[in-house]
Amino acid sequence: MSDDEHPREYDREWTVPIGESARRRVAVSTSSGDVVRFVVQLEYRHDDDWQPVVRYDHDAGGAAEAAHDVAEEGLHIDIYRDGEKDATEFVTGPLPAGVALDHAEDHLSQNLERYLRRYEKWHGIRSR
Repeated sequence: MSDDEHPREYDREWTVPIGESARRRVAVSTSSGDVVRFVVQLEYRHDDDWQPVVRYDHDAGGAAEAAHDVAEEGLHIDIYRDGEKDATEFVTGPLPAGVALDHAEDHLSQNLERYLRRYEKWHGIRSR
């Protein structure tokens, strides 16, 4: 997995297993109790490495190519295929970062099975 898919240093980071071959990675940084950066990423264990499936993120102060401000742009999801970003879809209009984080986690939960089935189909992986 490239550095682009790994969250950079965050205040808190954790993973939650999803069966034997998938996991949800969440990382969050706050300032004075407000969310200032986050990433919510679904990953699949494939080719002996964790590969990104989909990713939601917010980092208004990041490098120009990596900066995404949900308060201005809205929440989006990056969709990965063959280890590369294949598409970006907007999920909501502008939201405060904390609300966007909650929405990203909810959106992933609601679409989790669909994203995993699509990833398995794209990569010729027999369904779980």
